[in-house]
Amino acid sequence: VAARLGLQPINVLEVVTFYPMFRQQPIGHRHIKVCRTLSCALRGGYQTCAAFEEEFKVHRGEVSADGEVTIEFVECLASCGTAPVVLVNEDLHHQVGAAAADAILKQGEKA
Repeated sequence: VAARLGLQPINVLEVVTFYPMFRQQPIGHRHIKVCRTLSCALRGGYQTCAAFEEEFKVHRGEVSADGEVTIEFVECLASCGTAPVVLVNEDLHHQVGAAAADAILKQGEKA
């Protein structure tokens, strides 16, 4: 990319590591983003994330062994009034407690 744009490689690396939508490694087919900002954290976002990690046997930021799932914390998903919120690929889910995480997983299996 750097050669194509006539830039130094460090300039490309700076952009890739600064913006979260750019990746240096592939992610899973199902990308689960759990909001960790204040509203979501106070209403159980960390427990929700732990439920996803336990279900898929993968830690945040990693790809599951089958390549299916990546789980990560993200900053505000702009739905503080319905916290905690989770974005699975492009589908936003509201009021996702640890128990509701199971329902979201089952919904994703049907898709």
